[in-house]
Amino acid sequence: MKILVLTHEFPPVGGGGGRVAQDIVVGLAARGHEIRVLTADMAGLEPDTAIYRRASIERIAPRRKEAFRAEFGEMASYNWSAVKEGRRIIRAWHPDLIHAHFAVPAGAAAYALWKLTGVPYVLTVHLGDVPGAVPEKTDRWFKYIYPLTPPIWRAAARIVAVSEFTRQMAQQHYSVPISVIPNGVDLSALPARPIVPVQTSTAIYRRARVVFAGRLMEQKNPVDLVRALAHLRHLEWDCALLGDGPLLESVRQAVMASGLAERFWLPGWVSPEQVLSEFARGDILVLPSRSEGLSVVGVQALGTGLAMVLSDVGGNLELVQDGENGFLFPVGDVDALATRLERLISNPTVLQSAQRKSREMAQKFDMAAIISQYETMFLGLIENVSF
Repeated sequence: MKILVLTHEFPPVGGGGGRVAQDIVVGLAARGHEIRVLTADMAGLEPDTAIYRRASIERIAPRRKEAFRAEFGEMASYNWSAVKEGRRIIRAWHPDLIHAHFAVPAGAAAYALWKLTGVPYVLTVHLGDVPGAVPEKTDRWFKYIYPLTPPIWRAAARIVAVSEFTRQMAQQHYSVPISVIPNGVDLSALPARPIVPVQTSTAIYRRARVVFAGRLMEQKNPVDLVRALAHLRHLEWDCALLGDGPLLESVRQAVMASGLAERFWLPGWVSPEQVLSEFARGDILVLPSRSEGLSVVGVQALGTGLAMVLSDVGGNLELVQDGENGFLFPVGDVDALATRLERLISNPTVLQSAQRKSREMAQKFDMAAIISQYETMFLGLIENVSF
């Protein structure tokens, strides 16, 4: 099978959606399929050094200014380049299908290439490409481009959402069949994180490590975590806030205002490998997001065996069994977030039980099963579509 992948984000550029694309590319290539990826370049980015078996990565214009954020003009420029380069590749290479991550922007390029060449395309939607799903991030430009998007969804040979919440949100706007394949994680590749019995190692719990990982932006709502922890100064904890973004300075100011700066670590943008390393040292993942599809870092934390304290929105509900592997809390409720954290930090038995349950729940997100679902869908599509 030959697959042309279109995505404006691919590591080290972008966030969770880019890592999902990378995971699927690596997984399918390892099974013998040929993959070519057209993705965005970025100023100062070194040439790709990772070697993918039977896969190649081609970075095209534009050169993004920031890894964690794509401007509308940069996405539009990516589409123009993807159509031009994609048409050239299709003529020479003859792929069986196109896989586009994000209905906007890559879905538009996939639609154009289908119209030009007849090669069918599959959409994977990640939430930010669904109207109204992340209003603070996308509503200002969706109001202009929304009328152009229904043909992109209708013409797709298959559409996949990364969570049930994403599927439901999309079907409020587009009357098309949408299946769900969640984001996955290679459980065998996650760092070992043994859980020591409480009675033999109580000292390890003198200071619980709380972790946040994501873009520091309104959607992810990181300032609420700082405020919640400020209420728990009487407990022993420290906190790693991993990520960069427009709210970095606001987070720093909140940390200073808490009077607990020595307990917080803000390294800025870190690599995916550094995130996993921090998860291996951590105890609790906190995601106070205002909206969420199915967080890649959430799935990774689940597989690493962290207790979870997540806002009760979107795909977060698929990562937490409330009271078992952690707790949900109402989005924006700092007091409720502090209460949930206190229950874990102050009770080692509850914390360890939640960590064990997370590792157990992670099995449904094992990457091998996720890749099999995509592979089966793609092969079935190729067998039933002629072009």
